[in-house]
Amino acid sequence: MKSLPRILSMKGLQVVGLLQRKLPVTALLLTLLTPSMIRAGQASPSSSSSSSAHDPGVRTDAVDAGQPLANLGQTAGASDFFTNGLARFQEIEVVRGGTNNGLGPRFNSNQCSSCHSQPNVGGSSPSATAYPFVGPNPETLVYSLSGAANTLPSFITADGPAIEARFVHFLNSNGTVSSTLDGGVHALFTIQGRSDAAGCRLAQPSFAQNVALGNVIFRIPTPMFGAGLIENIPDETILGNMQGSASQKRSLGISGHPNYNGNDGTIARFGWKAQNKSLEMFAGEAYNVEMGITNNLFPNERPSPDEELASGLPASCKFNPTPEDSTNFQASGADVPSDVVQFATFMRLLAPPLTSTTGIPGHPSAQSISRGSQDFASVGCSLCHTPTLTTGTSGIVPALNKASANLYSDLLVHNMGSNLADGVSQGAAGPDEFRTAPLWGLGQRVFFLHDGRTSDLLDAIQQHTSSGSEANGVITNFNKLTASQQQDLLNFLRSL
Repeated sequence: MKSLPRILSMKGLQVVGLLQRKLPVTALLLTLLTPSMIRAGQASPSSSSSSSAHDPGVRTDAVDAGQPLANLGQTAGASDFFTNGLARFQEIEVVRGGTNNGLGPRFNSNQCSSCHSQPNVGGSSPSATAYPFVGPNPETLVYSLSGAANTLPSFITADGPAIEARFVHFLNSNGTVSSTLDGGVHALFTIQGRSDAAGCRLAQPSFAQNVALGNVIFRIPTPMFGAGLIENIPDETILGNMQGSASQKRSLGISGHPNYNGNDGTIARFGWKAQNKSLEMFAGEAYNVEMGITNNLFPNERPSPDEELASGLPASCKFNPTPEDSTNFQASGADVPSDVVQFATFMRLLAPPLTSTTGIPGHPSAQSISRGSQDFASVGCSLCHTPTLTTGTSGIVPALNKASANLYSDLLVHNMGSNLADGVSQGAAGPDEFRTAPLWGLGQRVFFLHDGRTSDLLDAIQQHTSSGSEANGVITNFNKLTASQQQDLLNFLRSL
């Protein structure tokens, strides 16, 4: 069983800061990269103009995100399980011979919280410069640890987001792009050369070649605050909301549909394409895909997609019995469940972000934010970014039971057009479809869109419009607003 580091702060900032300067880990992410888009993964500066609307910037008030749900102590054992899950979320993984074994053979990072850390543990990609300061992109720190023989891909930068890379198509033997779809994650790094992986020979993917061919797409980590509320929203509520305001949606070209789970036929809701049904599935996939750690849900070592088509992983790179993470039968209390179960418990018990009218750069008035909320609804943003959905009954903790989830999402996937299309299908979500991203916590988020291509909120809004996008009508309405009205709407978004 894994030993748990002492929690120095329930906020987690001190712990993450220390751990990141040693090693880091998880993410989930995406968008089509052409040679002209190599800037994806690098933040775009926020524009500013006295005569036009501009993104005020990241909210700088106190960070309340990352706390447990209210009154968690009323449920026996819940606080202990939350604290235990938080600690495991911050553990640093190694290949073998340490406390937390199982890293690799391929990985993107080595610690869940290294990539889910803005503005606190459980959030999205950290930033090297934005408040609160967490540190540079953790992927620029982890690639050479313990002697690993990796080179840093060109699209991984210190001031850019933590990202996951996928190839749209497989390559032919002559190095050209084939017609066979890939879509799988090609982990950034391998354990070759590490002192705890002697004898492993495993090359990194050919990122430079695939970038030059425009065959790489990216995804950034999704924040997990309030995830337990999202998990507990009944399918019937999602379907009822989908069917509401039908004529208004039709007039704007909005449709959208659920991404259904292929096993039980119910609505999946986690990930950029709503491809994961539950938080446990979300955690198990990330542990295996992002860190290479086998577990009860994903018990086999994962080759890269092209290795899977050939002969798989070399035996010299398999060091541990599998699954590397499983139930700790000899332990007691909160130490018994596997890491995956405790990751899911931690995320399930994370409180949602709170809104705030303070800390927004430029100090917009409460009246401006209120007007912005009205404009958000009047132009049609709320038809997809549904402000509130109500959870069902819950026997886990009272805070999840028939609660208002102010998530600003319908949890459906929508056609987002050619500009955001990534060429990858996941379940019922097609190559140009994405889940409506929840907007709660947006005020303290740094990178936007599925691939983190911009840090400018206004730019992110405008990138929703392109050929085929269901957002075109709404963006047309937004562009008809006066500069003052647009500013009010942006101020409102930064209050979330």
